[in-house]
Amino acid sequence: MRFCPKCETRLRPAPDEQIVECPKCGFKAKKDQQEKSATKQESKRTGSDASLKVMEGDVIDALPTTSMECPHCENATAFWWMLQTRSADEATTQFFRCTKCSHTWRNYA
Repeated sequence: MRFCPKCETRLRPAPDEQIVECPKCGFKAKKDQQEKSATKQESKRTGSDASLKVMEGDVIDALPTTSMECPHCENATAFWWMLQTRSADEATTQFFRCTKCSHTWRNYA
């Protein structure tokens, strides 16, 4: 995970996938070897979790963090994101991934 040297915002992968860029000020830098090997994967599920995306590498590292205890290792910090996993008239599902052990769990908001 890298941060912008100008404004300290977390750098995110650019669409051309050879660089990372700051979404706030536009700073750009070449990806290092570790960033180049990180990927985004998808996993197909059935039922209410159809097409649930599983995120890894640069994608997960660009997500915000919160104080949330991991039920697996009791680490106190987790990445979080929200997805609409059910019908549009129902609340979104909030996902958490432990920053230490990568255990992923959900909270139906």
